[in-house]
Amino acid sequence: MLTLLRRLPSSVWLIGLVSLMNDAASDLVYPLLPLYLTGVLLVSPTVLGFIEGLAEATSSLVKLVSGILSDRSRRSKPWIIWGYSLAALSRPLIALATAWPMVAALRFVDRLGKGLRSSPRDALLALSVAPEHKGLAFGVHRAMDNAGAVIGPLLAAVLLAYNVPIRHILFATLIPGLLVVLLTFALKEQPRPVSTQTLNFQSSLKQFPAAFRRYLGVLALFTMGNSSKMFLLLKARQMGIADMQIPLLWALTSGSAMIFSVPFSQLSDRWGRVHFISSGWLAFAAFYGYLAWGQFPLWMIWPLFALFGMFLAATEGVEKALVADLSPATGMGTGFGWFHLVTGLFLLPSSLLFGKIWQEWGEDAAFGFAALCALGAAFLLQFWVGVPRLARS
Repeated sequence: MLTLLRRLPSSVWLIGLVSLMNDAASDLVYPLLPLYLTGVLLVSPTVLGFIEGLAEATSSLVKLVSGILSDRSRRSKPWIIWGYSLAALSRPLIALATAWPMVAALRFVDRLGKGLRSSPRDALLALSVAPEHKGLAFGVHRAMDNAGAVIGPLLAAVLLAYNVPIRHILFATLIPGLLVVLLTFALKEQPRPVSTQTLNFQSSLKQFPAAFRRYLGVLALFTMGNSSKMFLLLKARQMGIADMQIPLLWALTSGSAMIFSVPFSQLSDRWGRVHFISSGWLAFAAFYGYLAWGQFPLWMIWPLFALFGMFLAATEGVEKALVADLSPATGMGTGFGWFHLVTGLFLLPSSLLFGKIWQEWGEDAAFGFAALCALGAAFLLQFWVGVPRLARS
């Protein structure tokens, strides 16, 4: 494993460093938003779901556009720079919000930036490594991404412990955001084959195999249950976890994902993506089902969230590696664009539905619904999608 890590090109580590620093700033804000929105701006779970769902859905549509355009221009770097720049400017402005529509608008801009950068960045990462090391490369990226997601919540917890106002914490994210933008200028483009096709919204899926299209359908089903993670943090708070400990809980989840991302993703290069993804989705179903119907003491929430981090490690990088396996080199950005479109676009109805079920029938019904979606997706991935043998192992 260490030998393989040393052989990875420098571009993989630079992309990982950019994600680490950006996520440190983003996850400094993320666990504070449900506290800020429900505790300061007094919004309901349904409004919380609307804000997050709308932001992610918009981001996902832009990811497809940026993926197609990056393939057409055969360039990734400009999209990456602009994407991180929008995020760096919008996050600190949340500190000035006095009502939830302004927060929603700023989250929209932040996710717009994510939409511009994500597909071109993932394509650049996939094109930087040999096919047999794609799982490892995406695992390293997710590990460094999750390292930032550990640093951010820990900083938030320390600042809250010293009674630093949430508005001041939000405004401080400007500094790491600007450093991220500077780092993106050091990225190098990777050569791409010239495509003989003209990619657009109507024809962009025709170049992909049927297994890829079925994979997108199964991802849509899973995403219908995989709503905004803010609901998990809200659940922990209602169970009795103190506000100051909420960022620590999210840091534990991200730390677990950071530790296991590289070994899990590297093993998927040898044992197959499908087995890892379906196993992770089954673990997700067990986790959400236990939150819905299990009876456990409050201290158990900590190991449960650590196990949830292992689910993230087993799926986040591997899902993207499977996209790279099924995408032609000339349409790598487009493939990731469709992946991000589906997983993000369905987050809007998912988050709205989850919040509505919570509000009308209780939190147990909402978490139970999510578990059933994950079970169905795991079954279909194994027995219906028909991923080619090469991508399975």
